[in-house]
Order: sequence, then C-alpha cells, then structure tokens
Amino acid sequence: MTPPFIVETSRLQLREMDFADLDFLADMLADPEVMRYFPKTQSRDEAREWLDRQLGRYAQYGHAWWLVLDRATGERVGQVGLIMQEVDDAFEPEIGYMIHRPFWRRGLATEAALGVRSHAFKQRNLPRVISLIRPENEPSQGVARKLGMNVERETMFRGYRHFVFSVRRDGV
Repeated sequence: MTPPFIVETSRLQLREMDFADLDFLADMLADPEVMRYFPKTQSRDEAREWLDRQLGRYAQYGHAWWLVLDRATGERVGQVGLIMQEVDDAFEPEIGYMIHRPFWRRGLATEAALGVRSHAFKQRNLPRVISLIRPENEPSQGVARKLGMNVERETMFRGYRHFVFSVRRDGV
C-alpha cells in the first residue's frame, strides 16, 4: 500500500518513502553530480541506511525527507522534506531538497520546497525553518532565496562550512 501524500503542488506529490523506493534512492545517491555538495556518493547499502534513517525520523518527528513524485506520471523525481537537524547545539527544522539529475532545471526543487515550507508553517505551526547550504552550492542558495530565505549566519556542520538560511512564518 502506498503511503498517503503529505504535500501536493500543481505538478508534484510528496509522500513518506518506503523500501519500494530503494532502487530510485540508490541510483540518485550514487550520482556524483547529485551528490556534488555532499561528502561523497552513497553505495546501495548506504542508501538503505539513508532510507532507514528517514523511517526512524518519521516515527520520531512525523517528518523527514519525503519522496517527490511527478503528479502526471507518478515517476519518482527526488526527495524534499523537513528534517530535524542539530545546528550549533539547537535542534532546527530544515527544508532539504535533492532532485535527481534527469529532472534538473524544471523548477521542481523550488516547487516542492515551497510546498514543504507551507506545510511547516500551516500544518505544523513552526515559527521558522532553515536550510543548511554550503557556500559553493549556488543552485541550492537560489532555491533558498525563492523560499524567502536569507543568510542568517555561517556555521560548521558535519565538518563543512555552511550558510544557515532561514525564514520566519511571519516573514512570508
């Protein structure tokens, strides 16, 4: 049984991932271009661990990375979600986005992330969300700005320098 959709936009549907999504995830996480701003690509076993972490986050927080599907075709195109991250000794809800390379340059990351931002503010009543983005990752910075986010500060996160972009519910 397919999990229900959590976020829907004009072109996309987001739902919790399950083990039927592993082949897609493994392919996307193994792509060197998709993973360019992550420490490394992921093996199939690491992709399974990635999926296991999301399942644990669903149970703990009720949200994590969600699978993004094309509404018209049902095709998997990426993962976008609301992930709790520990940043500078505080837990923060982060909007994260990763679209598989065959679907780049269509505005899908922005559309899905806007849907997640709306979900965070309207359904979860969060006062603020962040996105952690490495300084060299200009495409992701562009998406963050389209979400109404601005750089709040710099931080070290998992051994790498990151900008902390943020937006408040009352600022949208």
